[in-house]
Amino acid sequence: MGAGKTSVGRVLAGRLGWTFEDLDVRIERRERRSVAEIFRASGEAGFRRAEQAALKELLNDLPAGGKKIVALGGGAFASPGNVALIESANIPTVFLDGEVEELWQRCGRQAAHDGMERPLLGNLEGFRNLHDLRRPHYLKALILQNTSGKTIEQVAVEIIRSLGLDPDGDQKSRRRGKGSDS
Repeated sequence: MGAGKTSVGRVLAGRLGWTFEDLDVRIERRERRSVAEIFRASGEAGFRRAEQAALKELLNDLPAGGKKIVALGGGAFASPGNVALIESANIPTVFLDGEVEELWQRCGRQAAHDGMERPLLGNLEGFRNLHDLRRPHYLKALILQNTSGKTIEQVAVEIIRSLGLDPDGDQKSRRRGKGSDS
């Protein structure tokens, strides 16, 4: 949470000429209610079931050779079922990470600005614990991209470089590694 998945995903897709999709938006459309409402009515387990169904649908909808940037929710990659779906799709993954305090502040600003409820936001200590719990799962991503102290544009450019993509969106190489800190 707060790493910039949606913001960076939109800019990245725009720079590459690809489409962008936020998995949470697909979940809300499928469930006909907000993420916060799903959490309230069905708990985290109910949300995770809806998330996995939406992810499966999204991956099945990808056209052969389709070029799409997908923002997964903050806990999506921590679910073994979701990881299996992602791995079977053989698609590159990027983990946007940052300093916990900065991620916490971003979440708070976004929630206040949008007037939106973040069901797992809680307090800083709980947020830090959740980050520490999820982080090992996300470290399995192809690319680890630090977002702390960087603009959305800087992060997008670094991801393009890390994935070896040219401006036309063709993938030159895939490699595991960290995004540039420049």
